[in-house]
Amino acid sequence: MTQPSDGLRGVSLQPVILGADIGVYALARSFHEAYGVTSIVVAGAALGPVAHSRIVEHEIVGDGHDARQLVDRLLAVAQRLPDRRLVLMANSDWLVRVVVEHRTELEPYYVVPFLSADLLARISDKATFAEICADLDISVPRTFVQTFGDGSPDVVVDLEYPLIAKAASSADYQDVEFAGKKKVFEIATPDELVWLWGALREAGYQGRFVVQELVPGDDTQMRSVTAYVDSRGVTTLLCSAHVLLEEHTPSGLGNPAAMFTYRDDEMLAQAARFLEATGYRGFANFDVKVDPRTGQFRFFEVNPRIGRNNYYVTAAGANPMRFVVDDHVHGLAVEPVVVDTSVLYAVVPHRLLLRYVLDPALAARVRGLIRAKKTAHPLRYRADRSPRRRAYVLAALVNQVRKFRRWYPAVTETGF
Repeated sequence: MTQPSDGLRGVSLQPVILGADIGVYALARSFHEAYGVTSIVVAGAALGPVAHSRIVEHEIVGDGHDARQLVDRLLAVAQRLPDRRLVLMANSDWLVRVVVEHRTELEPYYVVPFLSADLLARISDKATFAEICADLDISVPRTFVQTFGDGSPDVVVDLEYPLIAKAASSADYQDVEFAGKKKVFEIATPDELVWLWGALREAGYQGRFVVQELVPGDDTQMRSVTAYVDSRGVTTLLCSAHVLLEEHTPSGLGNPAAMFTYRDDEMLAQAARFLEATGYRGFANFDVKVDPRTGQFRFFEVNPRIGRNNYYVTAAGANPMRFVVDDHVHGLAVEPVVVDTSVLYAVVPHRLLLRYVLDPALAARVRGLIRAKKTAHPLRYRADRSPRRRAYVLAALVNQVRKFRRWYPAVTETGF
């Protein structure tokens, strides 16, 4: 095996990325850092994170939520660029599903570095994920499952309140709309759970919802794991991060806003065991929480893709795009890498972050990384600077302060 390569070996590489959020920009940035290439971004609009960028070329479709329009545009791009080696990426669950479900159309033209449709259906469902983990002796929160659309009665939930409720499949939940919709619900009483079931039925939801015990602890108990499994079934990249602060808006609840990379072999070994046992291929992103009562890792879910905050891996020195290009474009067997460099990744102002990190040891570590200038913000890229880009990054940071003031009032209590 070899180390991840630095060059393209004469290949005319063309990344094509579905979506337009901050994670998409991070992927484009990682490709640009590694190979100096511009990425084509296919979406319904050139949203702020990718707008006015020198490293992105836009392909705008009429409806960015229409799978057929997205696939047709991808095919049109491929026909326009027959001499390029096209690598297709996506970093939201429903877009991964679009790619996997249309693999037979896309694969003649694109590298499609994603898992199979059967495995996607299994592991994207949080209820099935919990069952697989139980079989592998990987700890998950106690879980109950409520099914909708088939007349199933309300499941008897034998858990203490408060508890957590969330869609088993985020792709099934994507287009369901109702007043009070959230990504994750913290349910305080049985009456609140009854209300949620009624709201979902009235909205026509046809999937499953999981109800899980609430593992105590604040945002700093959360962990993130990013992995890449190559086409040979070898896990060639593992990187873990200690979350410091999550978003608290209803639509973004649980998305990390700040974290630092570190190496935790016990947690990484459990993630690798899951990937090997399921025959996984491609990128995976695990959400894990340390149970403060026991110190045990509790695995919440695996995202069948690289994460929205994927740039923390690149910032720590292991650009994930090199792994997929070496695997699928160059056909190289890469020596497995476990990241052990510590870098602070944050999309919020550092001053705001430190208002929330109350543990003295963690706060000291954050300050140390800031003093050492071992920090990263995915949108702050020297090779892509312009007055418009700088203005957008500043506006995004100010907006983060506003959001935390509204949705996480500890900010105002500290006088920020």
